Amino acid sequence: MKVLKFGGTSVGSAKRIKSVADLVSGNGRKIVVLSAMAGTTNSLEEITRSLYKKDNAGANKVVDKLEKRYTETVDELYTSEEYKKKGRDIVGSYMEHIRSFTVDMFTVYEEKAILAQGELLTTALFYYYMEEQGRSAALIPALDFMRINSNNEPDTTYIEENLKKLLEKHNSEEVLITQGYICRNAFGEIDNLQRGGSDYSASLIGAAIKAEEIQIWTDIDGMHNNDPRVVEGTRSISELSFDEAAELAYFGAKILHPTSVLPAKLANIPVRLLNTLEPDAHGTLISSKQHKNRITAVAAKDNITAIKIKSGRMLLAYGFLRKVFEIFESYRTPIDMITTSEVGVSVTIDSDEHLDEIVEDLKKYGYVEVDKDQVIICIVGDLVAENNGYAYKILEAVKDVPLRMISYGGSNYNVSLLINAKDKERALKALSGKLF
Repeated sequence: MKVLKFGGTSVGSAKRIKSVADLVSGNGRKIVVLSAMAGTTNSLEEITRSLYKKDNAGANKVVDKLEKRYTETVDELYTSEEYKKKGRDIVGSYMEHIRSFTVDMFTVYEEKAILAQGELLTTALFYYYMEEQGRSAALIPALDFMRINSNNEPDTTYIEENLKKLLEKHNSEEVLITQGYICRNAFGEIDNLQRGGSDYSASLIGAAIKAEEIQIWTDIDGMHNNDPRVVEGTRSISELSFDEAAELAYFGAKILHPTSVLPAKLANIPVRLLNTLEPDAHGTLISSKQHKNRITAVAAKDNITAIKIKSGRMLLAYGFLRKVFEIFESYRTPIDMITTSEVGVSVTIDSDEHLDEIVEDLKKYGYVEVDKDQVIICIVGDLVAENNGYAYKILEAVKDVPLRMISYGGSNYNVSLLINAKDKERALKALSGKLF
């Protein structure tokens, strides 16, 4: 059995939904994981922001717009009056449910319940379409099997046991439809997986059922060897290792979230990235296979802040780095890159939410410099120390680009360069020209 996940743009209109239905029909049993229709989650977030501000009229205005859009989709999606009515009725019931949150106290628990409505509605409409077309399908609610524990980590035992029950119950249907992103928490409340959303759901489901393959369908033909929005002539990468894919995803390749394929990696289940607009294209296959003697791709991570702490007291000072890291930990701010010398340490972060507090605490240990508008350029491939010449090629390519930091050796698959944002395009193009 395969697991196929379709993102919001893949089910973003009646036409797209019909195309996905054609793609998943035939060729054996499969679990189909759907995101909310493109733009829906943004609208739901807008509704929650209004409700937090007690702007019920503003929230209802967004609900009305959302209902209009879904009603138009229903009229275009179904051919029979019976299913048009079914579709309008379920859209109306979901919108009334969202409106019900305007009459009571609004908290984070209600927020998560509202954010779940997009996936629930999309899967219901998709299931009705499959039913109208006479195709073998069943709806298996994610809220019946997907759960996180008290540490907000997936409860894999619960997921596997309850998913197995649902598969046994629907053992004759060819297509089993479920929601991505949403789940229940340890207290049974509606919650979400956050990291990687629907991709993470697909990976967890694939690992739970020991799937033959997990397919992530988007609107791009796999992962590219550079950013196609910046560099002309990029190409789709045919094969990647799990480690390479994680590095690229973490450092800027938007097609995939870095942690979303971890369950697939641990279960050694291949993940294939495919394009709904070009379904016959090979895409990118991610597996445990390691690819030797190559530089695979380049990615860029924007909105980076660099922080340098200089201290004469650091020289041979036992526990200095621990104290520095504890400050970032106390503000739940992860560090991307780190370089050290005998008199200082430089780190990068991708969130400046608590920057002022972090800097103030760091001043206890030395002089602090902050550089905003930085970019991390990540070069991924087989970069073990024994492979001579790759570091030279990389640095030769960016010889005319000022480098703020260099990180090499922390991974066998990654060299990272920190540069000013204004030099990003020049660096990406120079690296493509030299490496590919």
